[in-house]
Amino acid sequence: MKVARLQRVLRLLTVLQSDRYYRPSELAQKLGVSRRTVFRDLEVLYQAGIPCYYDEQRGGYKIAQNFFLPPLNLQLSEALALLLAAQSAGGRHGLPLLQAAQDAALKIESALPAHVRQYCGSLLRHVTLRQTPHARHEELDDLLSLLQRAIRQRRQVNLTYISFLERRQITTVLNPYHLHFAERAWYVIGYSSLHRQVRTFKLGRIKHARLLDAAFTLRRPFRLDEYLGDAWSLIPEGRLYQVELRFAPKVAGNVAEVLWHRKQQLAWRDDGALTFRVQVDGLGEITWWILSYGDQVQVLKPAALRRRVAEVAANVLSLYRNGPQE
Repeated sequence: MKVARLQRVLRLLTVLQSDRYYRPSELAQKLGVSRRTVFRDLEVLYQAGIPCYYDEQRGGYKIAQNFFLPPLNLQLSEALALLLAAQSAGGRHGLPLLQAAQDAALKIESALPAHVRQYCGSLLRHVTLRQTPHARHEELDDLLSLLQRAIRQRRQVNLTYISFLERRQITTVLNPYHLHFAERAWYVIGYSSLHRQVRTFKLGRIKHARLLDAAFTLRRPFRLDEYLGDAWSLIPEGRLYQVELRFAPKVAGNVAEVLWHRKQQLAWRDDGALTFRVQVDGLGEITWWILSYGDQVQVLKPAALRRRVAEVAANVLSLYRNGPQE
């Protein structure tokens, strides 16, 4: 696009943001061009996704008032926090929704006063947020949009899914309740017709999704905290365990710094070790967390968890005793 036309389109954009409606002839007069040129410029705005529309009652064009953000009165610390978080999220290439945060931050940044932009720009070069690695999310934007639409309209979705738990590809009709980002990936939670219960599905393992015309109803609002309950992370298994662990002094401080679970209780021992107690729903997820600390943690109870960890540790030991298998 030539500079002269770009300037004219930007001027048209400014005019249409005012409180009144403009007839094509009035726009042509303001811009000093023909009506035909006005219509071509309006088409440019439309193609750019800017909702300029014609109101028949008022006989003029205008841009939807809710399209652009109103002026923001952000404090320096608020602006810096927002831009830093968006910059970090935007750097995670291919991550749906969070990737769009960077684009939103650029729009907000452009609307900030000059002194705020300078302040944030000078600090952002010296402040970083590094996120943990996440699952691959390439080409999931359409799927995420479909699920958002299904949740909003309460419509069922036919899913074809690669189930690692069942070790096969399954097909189910899902009543989607909630989208949840955790453990480095996006998940959808809803009632599965195949399993006849509420289940969690990882978006990256959905091979195909089709929005159905059939609607579903909710007897009461879905609440994520109620569904997860005392699960260690994402998967409640339906049985509560009282877990007690002993962390060696070498890692005790690191463990104590983090709120791993809402019901954890910590007790320091005289030798610098840490006793970690928690009520947890299911042993599957917490088992792998315990194993990540290797020989620096010991399961004191329950016996079922001790057996699980010991079994995995024995399998690991056998792999190294027997040598590499090619």
